[in-house]
Amino acid sequence: MSIYYKMVFGILVAEVSFFSVLALPLPSKIRKPLVSVLVRPFLNDIIQVAIKCMLGFVLLLFVDSINRVYSVEQELDAINPAGGYSSSRMEVLSRKFFAQRNMYLTGITLFLTFVVVRTFNLVRELLELKDHYHLASPDYDTSAEEKRNVELKKELQSKIAERDAEIERLKEKAKALQKEI
Repeated sequence: MSIYYKMVFGILVAEVSFFSVLALPLPSKIRKPLVSVLVRPFLNDIIQVAIKCMLGFVLLLFVDSINRVYSVEQELDAINPAGGYSSSRMEVLSRKFFAQRNMYLTGITLFLTFVVVRTFNLVRELLELKDHYHLASPDYDTSAEEKRNVELKKELQSKIAERDAEIERLKEKAKALQKEI
């Protein structure tokens, strides 16, 4: 297997592992940080461009492998079938096997790329909907949050009242200093 097909196989293994992590039945408390950690590198523009270039490269390899399968098939048809299993026929059959292997490898890599992207978007949407549901659900206990919000509001109002009083005191002091001058 040539080096670029080894790289495509590495991409395929990475996609399978990424998809497996996304498909695991994990609770939302674990899944949400995991998804945010997994998506963080893909938000970088440079990495997005590199991924698009890799997909273009894999697509070119896929088209090339389809052409190779077609040409090897034509070559196999041109060989005299009455000759049995001659060495030339076996050589063409082995090239056909390798061409088909490369076609399936690149094809499944492209397909799995789109599956992983769609699965990731679905998982992210599911997490957002769960968060929205928990906030809007009447059986979700928000009394503790409401109490905390009320306490924070009272605390902020008292701080604002203190600051207003200090501002008034400083204004009076400024007026007194202005009269002295």
